[in-house]
Amino acid sequence: MRRLVFAVVCLFTAACGGALEREYEYEEELYLRLDGSATLNVNASIAALAALRGADLPVDPQARVDRDAVRAFFAGPGAAVSRVSLSRRDRRRFVHVGIEVADLRQLSRLAPFSWSSYRFARQGDVFEYRQVVGKPAGRDVGNVGWTGAERVAFRLHVPSEIPFHNAPSREVRRGNIVEWEQPLAGRLAGEPIEITVQMAPESILYTTLILFGWTIVAAALTFAVVIWWVVEVSTLRK
Repeated sequence: MRRLVFAVVCLFTAACGGALEREYEYEEELYLRLDGSATLNVNASIAALAALRGADLPVDPQARVDRDAVRAFFAGPGAAVSRVSLSRRDRRRFVHVGIEVADLRQLSRLAPFSWSSYRFARQGDVFEYRQVVGKPAGRDVGNVGWTGAERVAFRLHVPSEIPFHNAPSREVRRGNIVEWEQPLAGRLAGEPIEITVQMAPESILYTTLILFGWTIVAAALTFAVVIWWVVEVSTLRK
């Protein structure tokens, strides 16, 4: 019976997959492209946005949230807000924002991301991305239901092979994702996060297409050789 229960639990865990992933009070998820442009998704409670970034948004979970105000907070030169959605979790309101940026190095000019410095440049045979996340706004939001277990995350999706990164987990997820976590209390205290990632100068998609192309060429050559051999054999038998 114990073996059966264990097997069911394992199957359930495998089937649920992402459903068991950790939830964050604040997270930035950056999809980087080799030309320096990027898509940045921010998922955060309004309380965290107010405390960490000084957003003038109501932290009362019963208050109405103005999506236009959220959009205006994240918009700025070189950045276009592509989506704004709302949700609720743990009796707090959350916002989910997508931002398209033409040059990620200009992100620090925008109020929501001014706590970070960004660098992205070619260094020899690789591109190097560096981000240092500094002090928060430090706005007092009162008692919003935080228990002390809340965490923040900064996640980077890289378009090519990663020869080096300094993520504390030392892991690369799904081949091109690296992540830095920190307790919310540490972020509120201004403990810095230093992110460094080096990446190959050719995208994974480009490399895959090249390999796929060479596979097609090799298959065509093999097919041609087989046809030539069949024709030769048939000729010799006549």
